Formats: sequence, C-alpha cells, structure tokens
Amino acid sequence: MNVIRAHTPTRRRRTARGLGAALSLVLAAGTLAGAAVATAASDAHAAAVPALSPFAVPGRGATVPFAEQEAEYADTNGTLIGPDRHYTTLPSEASGRQAVTLDGAGEYVEFTLTKPANAMSFRYSLPDSSDGTGRDAALDLSVNGTHLKDVPVTSKYSWYYGGYPFNNNPGDTNPHHFYDEARTFLGATLPAGSKVRLQVTSTAGSPTFTIDLADFENVADPIAKPSGALDVVADYGADPTGAADSTAAIQKAVDDGRTQGKEVYIPQGTFQVTQHIVVDQVTLAGAGPWYSVLTGRDAGDRTKAVGVYGKWAADGGSSDVTLKDFAIIGDIRERIDDDQVNAIGGALSDSVVDDVWMQHTKCGAWMDGPMDNLTIKNSRITDTTADGVNFHKGVTNSTVTNTFVRNTGDDGLAMWAEATPNVKDGFTHDTVVLPILANNIVTYGGQDISLSDNVMADTLTNGGGLHVANRYPGVNSGQGTAVSGTTTAARNTLIRTGNSDYNWNFGVGALWFDGLNEPINATIDVTDTDVLDSSYEAIQLIEGSTNGLHFSHVDIDGTGTYALQIQAPGTATFDHVVATGIGQADTPIHNCIGEGFKMTVGDGNSGWNEAAPVCTGTWPDPKWTYDGVPSGS
Repeated sequence: MNVIRAHTPTRRRRTARGLGAALSLVLAAGTLAGAAVATAASDAHAAAVPALSPFAVPGRGATVPFAEQEAEYADTNGTLIGPDRHYTTLPSEASGRQAVTLDGAGEYVEFTLTKPANAMSFRYSLPDSSDGTGRDAALDLSVNGTHLKDVPVTSKYSWYYGGYPFNNNPGDTNPHHFYDEARTFLGATLPAGSKVRLQVTSTAGSPTFTIDLADFENVADPIAKPSGALDVVADYGADPTGAADSTAAIQKAVDDGRTQGKEVYIPQGTFQVTQHIVVDQVTLAGAGPWYSVLTGRDAGDRTKAVGVYGKWAADGGSSDVTLKDFAIIGDIRERIDDDQVNAIGGALSDSVVDDVWMQHTKCGAWMDGPMDNLTIKNSRITDTTADGVNFHKGVTNSTVTNTFVRNTGDDGLAMWAEATPNVKDGFTHDTVVLPILANNIVTYGGQDISLSDNVMADTLTNGGGLHVANRYPGVNSGQGTAVSGTTTAARNTLIRTGNSDYNWNFGVGALWFDGLNEPINATIDVTDTDVLDSSYEAIQLIEGSTNGLHFSHVDIDGTGTYALQIQAPGTATFDHVVATGIGQADTPIHNCIGEGFKMTVGDGNSGWNEAAPVCTGTWPDPKWTYDGVPSGS
C-alpha cells in the first residue's frame, strides 16, 4: 500500500488437487512445450512436480493475450534456482518460486513456442551495481538457431533495501525487488514449434542473468488514426523518436480535443513526457500498447514524470475521459511516497482506461477521490515501486477488471477508504501475481465491495493473497469508512499466497482479516474459493476482531502450516470447507483466543475441524506442499 502521508452458491469443481492436477494446470497454461523438452533444469525440480500456474484456472482471472512459459521447464544449460519462498532470496520472487541462472558465455534458456507469436516479454534479474544505481547489459536473442538481435537488460529498476519505504543502498538489510521485464518484437510471426533462445554472449556487463519466464504474444498491426481525430505528431509536432520533449504538444492536443469534441490520437512512436498530461472530457488513444509509448522524467525535478492525470478532486476532478491503446513506461527508480509519479492519477469520474500498459512508475493507477464510475480494464501493470492500483478516498462504483498485474512494490490491487467512504467498488476477473510487499488484493475499509473471479499467486512478505481490514489511517466507522455492508469474495483462486511477515515473524494467511483500527462488524462472504499450496495458513484472523465471516464451498489444498490461524476474536460460519495437505495435519487449527472465536460448523466440512485446536508458544516451520511431495500423491 502506497501511503501518501449462510447461503450456498452453485457448486464449482475445485481447480486442482495433487500431482495429476498440477501437471494438467501447467500443461494447460503452455508452460511445457511437451514431454520431449525435459531438461536438466526440469529434471532438477523438486519431486518433478510442476508449479501450479495462475493462467490455467478456467473462468477466473484475466484473459491475457500472451502464452506464458517458465524458464525452469524450458531447454537450458543454466542452473536451476529454487524452489525457495524465503524473503530476500532470488528464487522467492520468481514465478512458481523457481528460475534459471546463466553465469557464463554460451549459457541459455530456449523456449519452444506453443502457438504463433511475433513478440515476447521476459522477466529477468541482474545483480545490482556496487553503488546501487544498477547495471546495463544485453542478452542475445536468437530464433531457430539464428541470431536476431541483442536485447538490452538492466537492473536500474530493481533492487531495494532496508525497511519501508526502502532505499537504494546496497549493503543495507532486506534486499528485494530483484526482477524486471523487457519486451521486444521477434522480427516476424513465428509458428508454433519455433525455438526462441535467450543466451549469454558475455559476462562483462553482468556476471549473472537470471531468467524467470517469457510471455509470447501475437501482436496485431498498429491501430490506424480514427477519422477526424487530432494527431499529436502530424497536427501538433510531438516527436515520435523521443529525442524532444513532447509534453507541451500532447497537452495542447488534449486541450483542443476537449474543446473541439475530437479524439486525440498518439501514433506509433516513443514520446518523451516529463510532466502530467491533464485530461478532462476527452479520448486519448494510441496505436496499441506495443506501438505508442509515453515515457520520460524531468532530469532536474524528481517529482515531475510521465503520467496521465485527471484534475484533482479539490479542483473539481475530471470526467468522461477514455484512455486506451497505449503504454506509459516510466523511469521511476526509487520509492518516495509523496511523489505523484504514477502512470495514471487524479480524479476520473465516468471514465474508462482500456488496454493501457503501465510499467516503471510508482503506482500503475493511484486514484484520489471523491470520484465515481471509473473502469480500468484489459490492461497490464508491471514493475512498479508501489501499488498496482489504489482506489483512495471516496472512490465509488469503480472497477478494475480483466487486468494483469505483476511485480508491484506493494499491494497489487488495493482500495483505501481514507476519511471518505469507498462504496460499491470491485476488483473482478483480474490476475495478480508476485506483489513484492503486502497483498495481491485488498480492501482497507469500504462498503459493499466485490473481490471476485480473480486469480492471485506468489505473495512475498507482509501480506497475504486476499485481505479485508479496518487498517490504515482514516478507516473507521465514525467517518463511514470502515468495512460495512457486504464484502463479496466469490470464485477466487489463490496459489502460493500468504507468507512470513518480517516484522511479526510468523505466517500471514492466504485469506486474512484484520480489525486493527476497530472491530470489523459486517458481512464477509467467502464462497466457491480454491486456496492452493498456501505458504503458511489458509485463513487468519488477527488484531481487533472480525465478525460476520461466512465461508462456503472453500477448498484448501496444501498449507505450509495451519488451515486456520486464529489470533483475534470473531465469529465465522463454515459450510463445505474441505482441507487436504495441511502442514500441521494433526493440529490444523491454531487458536489461542479460545471461546473468543465463535465458530459455527455446518455441513460438508472435513480435514480441519476434527482435531482440537492447538495454542503453542512457537511457530512451526512451514511444509511447502508442491515443493516436495504433493497432497494426494
């Protein structure tokens, strides 16, 4: 979080259980090109159990335009690292908690395409430089054995240290945020079966190159200028080469688009933008996020950087804005919470953000209300220093949907009702993976919130998969901002979520609830949900109390420690909650609250409620199910 300061639904079959289901998930996601490509890396995988994929859950999460392949299952002569879920280790931040390190000339990872593609985005890590400013290097990209190009890679946007809000000083404690992503075209549309290789030709620029994964995509041709649209290049002189600052030209086009009632078009190119483009009652559209890119930062003022913003709510806000089909790729290399250096911000009512790629900014979208009826959809948010999205202070009737979020420096998708109520907002059909701090998805306060049909995976520290809480300043019933009404968390899948909080030094749940500021007294319905391979406990109550929890048709398959970890009073009902593969199988409930936690156990429960709760003075080491022998095998 970026701080600027008993009903029974239709039964759905569970998505995964045991080795057979794990294999089917990975195969469905395209992470294996076939059994024939088993290599030294995949052979080395613990127990040869492929990690569960967040892209293989039918009907849940975002529908993404790419096919993802994990490096550890590709052809390689590099070294497998992981699996490991311990904070500050390189594999802990890799998808599936494994990756491949290349540390010598000639070492490679080679992917076999499972479907046609003309572009790729790959996730990698280089070591930091000794002064913390990062290093630059390159990887050789070849197709079917023929060199295509050298692809630049860097660690300038990686590596943070110390405690929150972190610094860039190597040698401080808690190094983290190791990975970044690069994207490139492949020169042509390659058919399925083509071999795409990333190879080290020299270690002069970097002693090691760690490859996590690659996303392969068949990008459509550029979108042509709509009839009658204003062209920021042809009509206003913006520079598509990026050599000159185009801020003024694009702002003038946007202002004229509003007064003339015309769409504003960003053609193919990379445009230097060093301040906010302020939009109101206008459509700003590009040729597609692979083609039209806004980037840049004021070299003399760190607080000025590329961003597309509505007017501030105090100035009346903006409305009737559409932002679509372009990328905002910033140059933010540090976390300073007071700086408004987000890709999208301000107040945007009755507005739509559609197919916008946001990367290397502080947040993807930090929306400051009051504002109403914003939809962010079909977008990608990666490699931020803070949240992916935060609906902050009086954001109502707004949604993030069909959006992919990865490698955020804080919460993936967050709502924070600071001092002004958030009402009837939703995060739906999103895929949120690898938040480097805090939660995949969270609402801090909020009335009648929906967090449904999402996939969450690979939480790292100081948070869990899905979180509902009365936490953070300004969240309380006195201001109408506390959790209230009905919070709906339906049809979600959580994979390898939850973690060990480095302040608390115990596990945080995949699903967790916190009444720190004041007790939660609301209805929270968690239904038709799969909690898979949790790093610690599946469900947690902590701080204050949480009342009104209802768990129905929840499948828990694999936990590092407990099924339930009760550290605060509350009330909850359980109906058809089934648990297998619990790390503490003989004592699946940890409860030192005793009768302060009132539990109503209905029908169809098993695997967690038969044994008496335990209250221990120490926390057990986790047993990570799919890193060894899977449950049910």
